[in-house]
Amino acid sequence: MSGSMRTSADLDPRRRRVLFRCWHRGMREVDILIGQFADAHIATLDDGELDDLEALMEAPDRDIFAWLVDEHEVPVIFDTPLFRKLKQFHTHDRPIHK
Repeated sequence: MSGSMRTSADLDPRRRRVLFRCWHRGMREVDILIGQFADAHIATLDDGELDDLEALMEAPDRDIFAWLVDEHEVPVIFDTPLFRKLKQFHTHDRPIHK
């Protein structure tokens, strides 16, 4: 089971591949963080954002996780508007289950 709550039936082949890859990275925590973002935004990302997301998928899971939780500074090459959008997607000012 991937964890995805979104169908890919309405997506073009590139978006289907990216969505699948977002949920099947290897490190479960990163699968959830990137996969949930992809579920919510994959249909509306423009080509440049898809390029940035595909490039991010080439980075090691541990690095991506460290960047998302502010354990390490994000390298300039990955500090894109798409990455900031992903990080903002998981920024909460209160508990999410209340």
